[in-house]
Amino acid sequence: MNPKLLYINGEWTEAIGGRCRDVIDPATGDAIASVAQGSAADAQQAISAARQAFDHGPWAALSNSERAAYLRSLISALRNHADETAKIEALNTGKTITEGQSDVGDAIAAFDYFARLIRTDSGVLNDAAPNVISMTLREPVGVCGLITPWNYPILQAAWKLGPALAAGNTVVIKPASLTPLSTHRLAELIHACGFPKSVFNLVTGGAEVGEALASSTSVDLISLTGSNAAGASVMKAATSNFKRISLELGGKNPNIVFADANLEATVDQALNAAFFNAGQMYSAGSRLLLERPIYDVFVEALSARIRAIRLGHGSSERTQMGPVISAQQRDRVLALVEGAVEEGARLLCGGKSPGGAPFNKGFWIEPTLLVDVHASMRIVREEIFGPVITVECFDGEDEAVALANDTEFGLASALWTQDFAKANRVLRRLRAATVWVNDFNVTLPHVPWGGYKASGIGRELARAGLDEYTELKHAYVNVEPKAIGWF
Repeated sequence: MNPKLLYINGEWTEAIGGRCRDVIDPATGDAIASVAQGSAADAQQAISAARQAFDHGPWAALSNSERAAYLRSLISALRNHADETAKIEALNTGKTITEGQSDVGDAIAAFDYFARLIRTDSGVLNDAAPNVISMTLREPVGVCGLITPWNYPILQAAWKLGPALAAGNTVVIKPASLTPLSTHRLAELIHACGFPKSVFNLVTGGAEVGEALASSTSVDLISLTGSNAAGASVMKAATSNFKRISLELGGKNPNIVFADANLEATVDQALNAAFFNAGQMYSAGSRLLLERPIYDVFVEALSARIRAIRLGHGSSERTQMGPVISAQQRDRVLALVEGAVEEGARLLCGGKSPGGAPFNKGFWIEPTLLVDVHASMRIVREEIFGPVITVECFDGEDEAVALANDTEFGLASALWTQDFAKANRVLRRLRAATVWVNDFNVTLPHVPWGGYKASGIGRELARAGLDEYTELKHAYVNVEPKAIGWF
């Protein structure tokens, strides 16, 4: 098995010391690739290359249209290799092939949005005296360290690379060590598209690579999507030079169903909210809040649908849900479920690993439903990041809002009702950066994504996402300077 190499200074290179790491198919536990295991020293080489490229290379000096042209060539290459990339993504993450195809499509859409947006970006002329040109300019931040998570590797790479490259920055990207393969394929496409040397650098590896990026005084911005513990570590390290920070962190996202909601649509979407990607989403709607009059009928309909979900390898068209990413993640989720039952929750579906072939290999959890749950339970307070729905009961708008907001997180919320006056009242009271009404887990390239409270700092996507990767400058040009005689 030939190891996949690091990409530094426009060249493929082994990690210093020649270390490698196996990448595992979570559905079987088998090794599917070997990837170079970079170190802090490798990261420093990549940072130096990116620093040189930003300070002395052509990339930042290109016009917006010229950088957009490079992005458009990458978009074309990604479209031409979309099926192949989707298979890589699905195999590495354990997703279904349909989910992998959706992620690649969404990644292309993100690159396309920023390629279009940057072509319309220009300085803004401000009101000033007739002899003065006053402009507000957006300029690239510099060298950007990008750290992506294991649950959406290709999509999160696009959400960060799109605006970073469009704005004129140079980058060092570190994908999660569990799921580096699609980012590696993206690096191959970027190389084939002829991007200027050292504008893009890839270092695969573990925590020491991320720490090196966050602490380096040669890195001007660090963007991380990951756990709150990782975010706290990055914030602490970033004080080395007070670099810009963008963090998308955890979520504990309430899915609120009022009694007047469309039952068929809401049950169906509750499944998607919690079990898509085996529940491994920061935006997962694992916390289901049901208004009392519909509680029993909703739970009955939901449990029937959950029992019919087909588990299997993502390569099979019959598969509706794949495994979780690792044995560690499987064990953590099952321990949370067991703890909830010990605290008084009632297990209606799942709660264990399925038995027999092919589930005797890989990292499997049955889709799980817990009822009689209350807000003080650990499973309600913490992210689950697995295929689990917990159900709470509420009476009226005030209690729904109070329960929904009773969390340290503020990434997303959803509410279901056919009363749009009620929807408008409730969405304004929810302390979350995204609120869906009669839908769930919809993201759009032109709409910002981020979190309140412990769910993060900054925004991705949209104009706000591009602004994260720029510095704001005011330029004041007096074309007719005169002495003022003050002294």
